[in-house]
Amino acid sequence: PHVSCSYLVAHTLGRRMLYPGSVYLLQKALRPVLLQGQARLVEEYNGRRAKLLACDGNEIDTMFVDRRGTAEPQGQKLPLVVCCEGNAGFYEVGCVSTPLEAGYSVLGWNHPGFAGSTGVPFPQNEANAMDAVVQFAIHRLGFQPQDIIIYAWSIGGFTATWAAMSYPDVSAVILDASFDDLVPLALKVMPDSWRGLVTRTVRQHLNLNNAEQLCRYQGPVLLIRRTKDEIITTTLQTSPVGLLTLRVPEDVMSNRGNDLLLKLLQHRYPRVMAEEGLQVVRQWLEASSQLEEASIYSRWEVEEDWCLSVLRSYQAEHGPDFPWSVGEDMSAEGRRQLALFLARKHLHNFEATHCTPLPAQSFQMPWHL
Repeated sequence: PHVSCSYLVAHTLGRRMLYPGSVYLLQKALRPVLLQGQARLVEEYNGRRAKLLACDGNEIDTMFVDRRGTAEPQGQKLPLVVCCEGNAGFYEVGCVSTPLEAGYSVLGWNHPGFAGSTGVPFPQNEANAMDAVVQFAIHRLGFQPQDIIIYAWSIGGFTATWAAMSYPDVSAVILDASFDDLVPLALKVMPDSWRGLVTRTVRQHLNLNNAEQLCRYQGPVLLIRRTKDEIITTTLQTSPVGLLTLRVPEDVMSNRGNDLLLKLLQHRYPRVMAEEGLQVVRQWLEASSQLEEASIYSRWEVEEDWCLSVLRSYQAEHGPDFPWSVGEDMSAEGRRQLALFLARKHLHNFEATHCTPLPAQSFQMPWHL
């Protein structure tokens, strides 16, 4: 039978490049570290390990740390944070440490084909795994969807946005160092002559369309953008350090986290994000330091109280469902203020490279009206 070229690329080179954590040799090298990480979660945090059966027959390895009733402030229910790891990340040593240190109940899981999980990490298998994890959290661990926060790092943004789209009642989504769409990033690492093949392969077999999925979720979202991210930026320059040549991100503007923010805001607030709004948010995203960012914010004299009252009265009149038509009959200046206000509420900068662990104090709940 005729097997398409893009199918072959996806199932050989493509998957291993996209999910190096599924490569046997890497896992073998990491085994001692993973076993140590697992033991630590069990011994220090009372972690409970469970294997879940996904609908495609894959076994998904999970770890649950229960903080209900212990770390909770009087009368407050702490949410569960479901963690979605990066493409070479494992719950044993991955982004679960951030919400753990911040005191939350945490549910970590491994991609299909990673460590204790079976299978291969193609998008449909990833979605099936995430489905099993969320079902487990609700039906076995006893969390309501509105008590669940989905938190992802890097490529984990795909399963996180899938969960948000498929379980619209989850309380919030936090995406750290994530991107809008895989195609531009795949094109960056491949020869130009492969453009057509790469685009086709990604769309057909490895379509991580995070922005599209995120726009189908109505709840609070926080994006964390790393200002020195060298992985999800599309322009790179090399800088010589002694005998070594380092690849450094050329400009924060080619970070695909910007595109994720712009697509989300344009979907939710299309009138605010018309020409002037879009322009000023792009300017704000270009700022490479906190100082520069603050000066753009003050140059447009953003009045936060005014912005809040406009948004609250719109919500009171029209309900919470996006897209909103707020900003329709507003001056250009008003739209600029609102656009900047919203951008700043949805995206926080973290001055670090792609793989620096997120400190617990940077793990904040997303803004909501």
